[in-house]
Amino acid sequence: MKISDIRIDYALKSLDVEDVQKMPLEQFKIWFDEAIDTKVLEVNAMNLATVQNDGTPNSRIVLLKGIEDGLIFFTNYQSKKGMELAQNPNVAVTFFWAELERQVRFLGKVEKISEIDSDEYFFSRPYSSQIGAWVSPQSSEIANRDFLENKENELRENLDPKTIKRPEHWGGYRIKIHEAEFWQGRPSRLHDRILYRLEATGSWSKVRLAP
Repeated sequence: MKISDIRIDYALKSLDVEDVQKMPLEQFKIWFDEAIDTKVLEVNAMNLATVQNDGTPNSRIVLLKGIEDGLIFFTNYQSKKGMELAQNPNVAVTFFWAELERQVRFLGKVEKISEIDSDEYFFSRPYSSQIGAWVSPQSSEIANRDFLENKENELRENLDPKTIKRPEHWGGYRIKIHEAEFWQGRPSRLHDRILYRLEATGSWSKVRLAP
């Protein structure tokens, strides 16, 4: 089969402006719960796009870890994405749930969450993940796999589950969104698209877009 011949005609659900919530995060919570109930694989995986020094985009998959006045995720602040976010906080985020024929896109700016909230999440993680945050100099070049495994063994001897602390270079971000688009696949490629925009008044507008 040629790649150009791959296609699916979507027909599961529909979406209308009158049917969605007034606030995009409230609508997102409804869809997210439906995705969980549908057992979507890696339901909280989201593509996070940042801006590099030269103005070109860069993207990768990260995991959503909370919906609290924005979208919460965690990472190494010294990683490539962390350095890009420090220089330019503007981001784009995309979720795609094939099982529901749905996509959600967000535009926003990141801000670091509090150290207390980062600590709370860090200590909720398995000990192996806590050690991993200390082991990896994320995005830096390393000689081989042995570098990571040797460092992990060394740290396990010195940082047990009772004494380990959250690294200062690791923590959470909140994406404060100002635009959101909900996409529902429909037959004949005439998809439903609802766009939310945050207005200067602080209220949200919503309109239908052509597919």
